[in-house]
Amino acid sequence: MSIEKSIFLTTLIVFCVACCDLRFRLTHLGGKEGRVCVTCHSALMNRDYNDVISSGTLRKDQKKVWFVDNLPQSESRSDNSSPVYRMILIFQRLVLVFISADYTLEEKRTESSLLEELERGLAEPLVFVLNANLLAVVKIVSYVNRRCWCVMSKGMHAVGQPEVVILLQCLPEEKRFPTDIFNHFIQIYWDAQTAGKLLKHLSHSLVSRGFLGNNEHAGFLYVHPTFQSLEGLPLPAPPFLFGLLMLRAEAPWAKTFPLRLMLRLGAEYRFYPCPLFSVRFREPLFGPVNNSIMRLLVDFRFYRYTLPTVPGLVVDLEARSTCIRIPKTRHPELLKALNKSNERVLALGACFNEQADSHLICVQTADGQYQTQAISIHSQPRRVTGSCFFVFSGALKPSAGYLAKSSIVEDGLMVQVTMDTMAELRRSLRDMKDFTVTCGKLHPAERQEYVHIQWQDEEPCFNKGIISPIDGKSMESLTNVKTHQRLEYRASGKLIRWTEVFYLLKDQHPNGLNNHTSHNRLTERLARAFCLALCQSLCLLKEDGMTKLALRVVLDGQKFLAGSNGQCLPALYQDCLNQSLTSVVQSNSQYQGLAAYQLELIFYILEDTS
Repeated sequence: MSIEKSIFLTTLIVFCVACCDLRFRLTHLGGKEGRVCVTCHSALMNRDYNDVISSGTLRKDQKKVWFVDNLPQSESRSDNSSPVYRMILIFQRLVLVFISADYTLEEKRTESSLLEELERGLAEPLVFVLNANLLAVVKIVSYVNRRCWCVMSKGMHAVGQPEVVILLQCLPEEKRFPTDIFNHFIQIYWDAQTAGKLLKHLSHSLVSRGFLGNNEHAGFLYVHPTFQSLEGLPLPAPPFLFGLLMLRAEAPWAKTFPLRLMLRLGAEYRFYPCPLFSVRFREPLFGPVNNSIMRLLVDFRFYRYTLPTVPGLVVDLEARSTCIRIPKTRHPELLKALNKSNERVLALGACFNEQADSHLICVQTADGQYQTQAISIHSQPRRVTGSCFFVFSGALKPSAGYLAKSSIVEDGLMVQVTMDTMAELRRSLRDMKDFTVTCGKLHPAERQEYVHIQWQDEEPCFNKGIISPIDGKSMESLTNVKTHQRLEYRASGKLIRWTEVFYLLKDQHPNGLNNHTSHNRLTERLARAFCLALCQSLCLLKEDGMTKLALRVVLDGQKFLAGSNGQCLPALYQDCLNQSLTSVVQSNSQYQGLAAYQLELIFYILEDTS
């Protein structure tokens, strides 16, 4: 009798839930999961592990994987329903999932032996399994003369989330892995998978107290790297974000005005625009909000409103001239902010200005006052300075003898104008027309200053480094939309999930569609047809390393192309897809106005852990 059948017979004995709450795929149940006791589960795992190791199929260049099944109790949650706790319980079941061409397994290792390998500076990082579809890659690196843990995720893309990199400066004589980061990665993955809660540039994530050894550590502020060095860092495929450790006293700024916190970190550690590494047990950079101008613009108590920000809007400060540049494609977002604003005050947050060589920052002194400073790129002359926000106030009286007044307030620009000028300004913004405010006295005895509002044809580059899985075509500056409807199909222990769609022509933008309903119906039907056509081949595709797939569609010519890893899918899959997809777009009457669109849909194949 096989070990599996004998074990199955033993499970007929009555066990309590705590002793028999594990599941395993059983051959005599057709590969379906059956409940087994703890002892039988361990025996089955050992049998399959020994079978794999003795099969001799592992390559010499495979990476080593360890399973994070021994997190300290103080670092895991006590709530049995929480995602972290449930993930930890299933770590021992993951052995078979990751016996692929990329990874090999090693027997359970002690933490001290793993640390010794990291200390020796191995070429390959250590890889830890956090759940069936999520890895943490760990290495100790020397970054800008600081010894740091480099912990990066691998698997976030499959739930529509950019990968996350944490550079954490090592403590002297540190002998423990920063396993709190593993738990936090699991939480980020869980939030993205179940609620569509995705992190992006200048968003944040919060943790409960007692994180990384200090109750004051509040979580992370996430940033895209810009001018910082990435030399010597093991990095995931784009898109990815760096997480900067923040303190509880700084959390209000992360929630309401994260650009201020990012730049303040840059001033503290003398990196432009901010460091990519984090330091534990540091002093907070901000205290109570007190008398900041932001108290007039932001609800710091209940966070019911904050300073609106238009993507791509930047402020250039030069000698006697200021230019507020707004991308034309962001006119709908600006109108939304304009409609919500007070008639007498227009305040908008700006984005980090990558075209500037310096930036205004705000520093809070020991007595709680706010001061204006600036940081700049090392060894470059300051010509253009970026600003974090601007405020137009209509409080200037015509009798004051001024056309308008402009001044620097904290890390932003304040412009006082008359109500007539405010009305003209608002009209120009609604009509998407350039506008200039002349600042100075009615009868100038000295040179005047100018504030220009200019609409730009192009917005700053985005999606840097992202390429098509089909042929490696760059997707930089192409608009993409994440899909949150969780369209996915399951078969043979795998699932295929649709995560996003790219618009391949730069003049095509979802905001400009006349019929959103037709567009959404078309993309969803294409995604469903793609998933159904490949559903029975998921195991084979995953075994061949084709876990990220793309479907490129040219609607006008009814052309379809699918690929993975920079190559088109084999003809067998292409033929099947063509048959499934052609019928979706043959009826042009359903999708009027969309015939000229070119789309690329992204999919991932994952382990089915449901």
